[in-house]
Amino acid sequence: MSSNSHPDPSAVRYDGPWTHRDVHANGIRFHVVEAVPAGTAHADPSTPLVVLLHGFGDFWWSWRHQLTGLSARGFRTVAVDLRGYGDTDKPPRGYDGWTLAGDVAGLIRALGHAEATLVGHAEGGLVCWATAVLHPRVVRSIALISSPHPVTLKRTVLRDKRQRSAWLPNFLRYQVPRAPEARLTRDDGIEIELLLRARAGERWSATEEFTDTARRMRTAIRIPGAAHCALEYQRWAFRSQWRPDGRRFMSAMSEPVRVPTLALYGDQDHYILPATIRRGQQLSPQRRVVAIPGAGHYAHQENPEPVTAEIAKLLG
Repeated sequence: MSSNSHPDPSAVRYDGPWTHRDVHANGIRFHVVEAVPAGTAHADPSTPLVVLLHGFGDFWWSWRHQLTGLSARGFRTVAVDLRGYGDTDKPPRGYDGWTLAGDVAGLIRALGHAEATLVGHAEGGLVCWATAVLHPRVVRSIALISSPHPVTLKRTVLRDKRQRSAWLPNFLRYQVPRAPEARLTRDDGIEIELLLRARAGERWSATEEFTDTARRMRTAIRIPGAAHCALEYQRWAFRSQWRPDGRRFMSAMSEPVRVPTLALYGDQDHYILPATIRRGQQLSPQRRVVAIPGAGHYAHQENPEPVTAEIAKLLG
């Protein structure tokens, strides 16, 4: 596909042992991908629900291993293209913490369940934290992959030079208008592959699966509107620091998370540092922290079996 062409949103509807669905929640249409235990109807509310939320520049494909692994263990497993990504609607606004948490709470109800376990990677993990605080009745437990509590992340970036130098440059670079969108989509989305390679562990970066994943992510980020929407998450996080809605959000997030919490991280992650993940126990008293060996920032893709097994323990 040439750099002048734009992929259709349906390009991310890859075939596999799962079902693609459109679900309306919180005023927009979400593309979700669902895998259910053998012999189970997808709408059976008695089957425990797991909702998987991807990170920056990504889409549902990030969770292919957990879709199959968790459904095989008896769970209804749903991977979501978050607001603005993949084949989900791309409205001009709604990329704030309040709305994103409302998206997930609405999705759980629209799927016919009263509660779910949420699993999030990076930015998707921040949505898990927000939903657990703002909509606690619909959250049974949460699992985070390379995703510290937002209050902890802010404190650590301010105080820890290593974490600040790893995380802050790209965050600030994304705040200017238009140029970051061009950067993410130029040369068939090569910037996404470069980010993936910089943050992944060395072992996975050398595999054919990595090459295939990078190709799919490069397609997804070039869907019209996707790059802009992805950046709006980070722009709201920056702008809101000086606005009443942002201060209210961070104040709300200072309330401890009371549900069982699993914090996973790759032991080779140089983007969100292990020390950052281990901080903030007072914000999630029921938290268990587990290192995933041989993985960088994308532990759920780089070493999926132990990640799936740890999530299953949380669910069990």
